[in-house]
Amino acid sequence: MTAIQDELSKMAATQFPLTRERAYLDAACIGVASQRAVDAVTHFTERTQWIPADSGTAHHGELNTARDAARPRAARLIGAQPQDIALVESATHGLSIAAQALPLKPGDAVALADLEYIQMGVTWSQLARGGIGVRRVPHTAGEVSVDVLRACLDDDVAVLALSSVQWTNGFRADLAAVSEMCRSRGIWLVVDAAQHVGALPLDVSATPVDVLVCSGHKWLNSPFGTGFLYLAPEIRERLNRPMSGFFAAVPPADTWGKAFLRPDISPFQDFTYTGDARAWEIGGTANYPGGIALASALDLVIEVGPAVMADHIVALTDRLLAGLDRLGMVVVTPRRRRYRSGIVTFTLGTSTADTALMHYLGGAGVAVSVRYTAGVGGIRVSCHWFNSAADVGLLLDAVGHFTRR
Repeated sequence: MTAIQDELSKMAATQFPLTRERAYLDAACIGVASQRAVDAVTHFTERTQWIPADSGTAHHGELNTARDAARPRAARLIGAQPQDIALVESATHGLSIAAQALPLKPGDAVALADLEYIQMGVTWSQLARGGIGVRRVPHTAGEVSVDVLRACLDDDVAVLALSSVQWTNGFRADLAAVSEMCRSRGIWLVVDAAQHVGALPLDVSATPVDVLVCSGHKWLNSPFGTGFLYLAPEIRERLNRPMSGFFAAVPPADTWGKAFLRPDISPFQDFTYTGDARAWEIGGTANYPGGIALASALDLVIEVGPAVMADHIVALTDRLLAGLDRLGMVVVTPRRRRYRSGIVTFTLGTSTADTALMHYLGGAGVAVSVRYTAGVGGIRVSCHWFNSAADVGLLLDAVGHFTRR
């Protein structure tokens, strides 16, 4: 074990006590909340019980400040600026905002791959009532190639909605090539990075996208009801604003708390909305425990370092793939590293057999999932930075025992 691996192991044991009990290889489904995130929620609830500030208004202001801390941390993680970040409750929430915000017109179409998470289809199909179509991009042996995407993007396609890492088999898109293609053709690029950020580096300053959504409860190790939405600065003035809460407006004083002290304040006055991404949030009383927990969870991710996490994850997936090959398993995850992620999926040939193995692994102290989309999938194993070579070994031993029964 290297010095870095030893340090990761010690930190994981402190931040994720679950890892001392079993091999949790299921971050692509639900990530383990870090101790920092749990402590942040506990501290929040204690403060709401006792309101240590001088007044409710002062308390609310303190909560706003604590929640807002998630913005610069999310921005730092993806190479953006704090004003580019809106806080949302999930990737689904962020996608819904994006779908309503983009200035689409009847006859436009949204292209998405058949490997996508179900919510992608649900979100964009809702636009049909406005005359917006959905175009299916077929996968090729579990991969969404740039060539196939290019062939499917005809003149009617205004939006490409794409997961940078696919949820069933972990295929990682060539986001740089996709970004260049979309920009050259004037197509909006909306990226679902729920299975990417927190496991692998992603830099929107180097690889421009128009919109990016990410949930917090998977690879970012935040509790449920957390996530963020990135809106590129150059597109925001062209977007619709589907929701208009007062926190999205510029207060007529330094803060809204001070504005409420003015006798002339009125619901009929003109409001100026900020150009920051937060203007696309609900704009009212927000999910404060979620936002505050997300800030703490992101702080840990940044402290460990995305590059360190990625190197560790690659080493674990290499070990896992080699072990699965020795056992004769059929792997449906791409082999080339540039197209891999923290997800490795293999199959016994049928969903029935895969499900039986999943339950067997659970009984052996190994948590995984079975996931399929468009005929692609199987037993999905998620290797995260808190996992160890011992976790992978436990899984491989259990798979070997199951197949020899």
